[in-house]
Amino acid sequence: MKGQKQSRVDNLEKRMAAVTNVLQQLINELNNLKTMVFGQQEILKQFDEYEKAIKVLKEKATTELSEAKKAGSDRKDS
Repeated sequence: MKGQKQSRVDNLEKRMAAVTNVLQQLINELNNLKTMVFGQQEILKQFDEYEKAIKVLKEKATTELSEAKKAGSDRKDS
């Protein structure tokens, strides 16, 4: 009986180690993605039209947000 319990504990330890390895790989991949995104952002900032594009995106986001709020209030009224 004691051997079965030890076997189960060993199995659980192996599973936990596997999960830990997968999580570490995910963390490493996220860090790589973060570095790439920051690099691309710095490259984009070098373009002449960057400020104009940001202004257009902000206006678009504001418009979409106001439309979403309006649509939400229309649903409540019905």
